[in-house]
Amino acid sequence: MTLLNEDFTGTGEVQEKNRFDTASLEAYMRGNVEGFTGPLIVEQFRGGQSNPTFLLTGGKKQYVLRRKPPGKLLPSAHAVDREYRVITALRNSPVPVARTYCLCRDDSVIGTWFYIMDYVAGNVTWDPSFPGMENSRRRKIYLDMNRVISQLHKVDYIEVGLADFGRTGNYMERQIGRWIKQYRAAETERMEDMEQLIVWLPQNIPPGEETAIVHGDYRLDNIILHPDKPLIAAILDWELSTLGHPLADFAYHCMNWHVPYSEYKGLGGLDLRALGIPTEEEYVAEYCRNSGREMVPPAEWDFYMAYSFFRIAALSQGIKARALDGSAANRRAVEYGARTPRYAQLGRLQMEKALTRHN
Repeated sequence: MTLLNEDFTGTGEVQEKNRFDTASLEAYMRGNVEGFTGPLIVEQFRGGQSNPTFLLTGGKKQYVLRRKPPGKLLPSAHAVDREYRVITALRNSPVPVARTYCLCRDDSVIGTWFYIMDYVAGNVTWDPSFPGMENSRRRKIYLDMNRVISQLHKVDYIEVGLADFGRTGNYMERQIGRWIKQYRAAETERMEDMEQLIVWLPQNIPPGEETAIVHGDYRLDNIILHPDKPLIAAILDWELSTLGHPLADFAYHCMNWHVPYSEYKGLGGLDLRALGIPTEEEYVAEYCRNSGREMVPPAEWDFYMAYSFFRIAALSQGIKARALDGSAANRRAVEYGARTPRYAQLGRLQMEKALTRHN
């Protein structure tokens, strides 16, 4: 069953399991959010499967609150403090982010850690074909998505105060190990495709080390599109950001070219030229130009794509586990978690492409 755009966009009443003391939050905001005036009105965004996200209205201004979910959490997951830190650090960079106000580590305020930032007006969509849009505008949006992620990877992480935002060296080895552990912690059934990737990925890491700020989940539905221009107004959901390899981050973004439109609203199976959307090869070449790097060797690109599908399979399995224990924020989390076998299969297919090139 295809997940519909309206299931994840817009706001509604705060879900019962995510309700908190609004008066307590309002009192906190009066003392910690510059310019805030009440009374406070709270609504919950329908998206945000991982960290529940809320629209706050106070006076004539709107804000967004991101919090850790209640209940048992996987180790290192739901890192709202890391989101807050990286968004704040990027405020004066070319990367479009919302202005942040405060990070609260006091569970007594609303029950879990949270941070507050500006609400950025614009549009969020899950449909990469942008139905009904002119080809020229559609293409410009893709080119701006490409420009923005390359700008992120070019930010001097030391200069913006993120020298200790993540470990440097052996990034791919460490990440593969991490996601194997995360997958095992949330595993509900054996998947042969995942088992093959778990064996193959650590043994085929490309040579060379690079370090950049990586978003970790840079995809269309984590981007606010400018309401009037074919530009990115802000990047959302920085929970998985760290210091890492830029090609791993970019490959994750490029999974859409492999995911069938008929299944999960990817670009697979669409006539990209008829829509004005760059092909994967064109998009990768554009990123290399924007980043000032040479073209990525095809076998290396296959590795990063295989890793990306393995990683998202581990992520979706984690959402499935949270849905089963009742801690997932989104009512469609069970369906999202059910994607794990398909993502694992797509990862294995990329692995087989890499093996074919080597042979």
